[in-house]
Order: sequence, then structure tokens, then C-alpha cells
Amino acid sequence: MYSSSLADPPLLREPLHAPVAHLIRGGIVEGIHYGSVVVLDTDGKVQFQLGDIEAACYPRSALKPVQAVALVRAGLPLDGDLLALTAASHSGEERHLDGARRILELAGLTEDHLRNVPDLPYDPAVRDAWIREGRPASRLAQNCSGKHAAMLYTCRLNGWSLDDYLDPGHPLQQAIAEIVEDLTGQRIARVTVDGCGAPLFSVSLHGLARAVARITTAVPGTPEARVADAMRSHAEMVSGEGRDVARLMRAVPGLVAKDGFEGVQVAALPDGRAVAVKIADGANRARVPVAAAALSLAGVDPALLTEFAGEPLLGGGEPVGCVRVVRSMDPVSPLSACA
Repeated sequence: MYSSSLADPPLLREPLHAPVAHLIRGGIVEGIHYGSVVVLDTDGKVQFQLGDIEAACYPRSALKPVQAVALVRAGLPLDGDLLALTAASHSGEERHLDGARRILELAGLTEDHLRNVPDLPYDPAVRDAWIREGRPASRLAQNCSGKHAAMLYTCRLNGWSLDDYLDPGHPLQQAIAEIVEDLTGQRIARVTVDGCGAPLFSVSLHGLARAVARITTAVPGTPEARVADAMRSHAEMVSGEGRDVARLMRAVPGLVAKDGFEGVQVAALPDGRAVAVKIADGANRARVPVAAAALSLAGVDPALLTEFAGEPLLGGGEPVGCVRVVRSMDPVSPLSACA
């Protein structure tokens, strides 16, 4: 434990988001993405903030590294690719499905024990292939199946019941909630249900960044360090081939990164520098360039981040603009640079 003293839960309020990115078409601001951003330095202090970093928010799948730490602390013996899959929002590639099966087999369980929602693979190309082949939605294909398989394995190891492992009052979920509070340093504001069916804990964006920084700076061999090492070494298991999270971890040495639905992104380096981003409208087209700009503010070499500057905006099939972060995050490039 980092401290027996936890801060109060984040405030339940409409987040006071600020403009974080502009949609530029032909040199004119056509649209504005609002959101919030926090950058922590190596001492855990706020180096940069924009918007509302203290309001309660749902991290969605960006919380999975923290959940994975909780499972390891509860006895989950996985490492390497299978531990990375535990923290994954995977694409539904065969290696992801095979990994989830392997975790279940280690627990002496099958896909029938999973309680996540059946779904088609998350990656569009993989999903299209499934549809062409006439394959139905399945719990293994759903992007959280690695986490759910690991939850079941942890329950089996601890002698906890399996059918109700997603109940917020279950010993597994109580253990996860305890670690969420430990690593974020604050009490949970509210508990709801995530898209996959698992409990979802509300924290602040600031607390989320703090948690991921603690994971990346942990002493080797600890549950936190094991999760960080697994994610770095098996980035393709955390997301999928070609996904921006995998590419970002491969591009920036030592980086641990995780995305979440509704425009959430966290990333942290081994020295404790960390960023967390929430895009108010949930747009991925803003999440990626804003996260890259935040990492640049944290001191990451911008040359490593050029491929994450954002996709071009097309007009008639030709580039006519882009999504560009606001000047407070990138004061160098003029608005016309992408027009």
C-alpha cells in the first residue's frame, strides 16, 4: 500500500472541459473538441493541466492496467503475453482468442464460464472476416475477454464463487476497488457497469494518471512492475496489430499506454512522467493527437510522436486539413500547417 490515507472521492459534477483540439478545414476552425488533459512530472506533480482534471470520470478500459495489478496482488500467476492480455482491449485476432482460452484452461474453465457480453471482434478487418465466414458473436471475441478470463482464474485460485464474479459486492471486485483507491490515492466516487458487464469505478483524471505512473515506477518484481513489463513487451496483445496503442508503446521506449472508450487515454514512462486525456465527445480522432501532444509536453522527443499527430482531413479525396491540438499544448505549429 502506498498510504493508508486516501483523498476524498472526486467531485460529481459536469466536467469543466476546455477546448483541446480544433478541426481545421482549409485554414478555418470548422469544429472544436473539448476535453481535459493532465501531465505529471517525475515527482508526481502536475506539470500541465487543461480542462477539469479533478471531476469524477469513468476511465473505461484505461483502468485495465490497474485492474490487472489488483488481480496479480490477489494471486494471479500470469506474466508475459497472458498478463498483457489481462490488461487488454484486444482486436479479436486469433492470438487474442487463443490467449484467453489458455488462461481459462489454466483455471480449468471454458468459455461458458465467461460473463462478459458476446460480441464480434473489435478490429474492423478482423470483424469483417468473421462476418464473411459466418462466425457468430462470442464472449471470447469480445475485446475484454482476457480480463474476464483472468478474473475467473483469480476467483478459482482464491476459492471465490464464479457465477457472480461481476457483482460489485463479490470479493474479487472488492479487491479490485481497494487497489483502484490505493493506486489513484483517492476514494471511488461511484460504481457502475462497463460495456463488457464488469464493475466500473469512477475516479478523477488526475488520479488515473497517478495510478499509471505508480505502476510504471514500481520496484521490479512487484505486481505493478509485472503488469508494466508485460504490457511493454507484448504491446500487440494489449490492443492489436496496427492499433495506435501498440504503435505508441513501440515508438516510445519504456512507455506503458492504454486507451478507453469515450476518448480516454493514459500513458506513463518508467521515471514517473505520465499523461491522462479525456475527450468530451469521445472522439478517437482527437484522443490520439492530444495524447501525443501531452507526451511531448512531458518531455518525450516529438520526433518519436510524428505518426500520432492525427489523420488528415480529406476533401474530394485530398488532404484539406486536420485535427490540431490547441496552442497551449503545441505553441509552435500554426493553424495553417495542416490546411
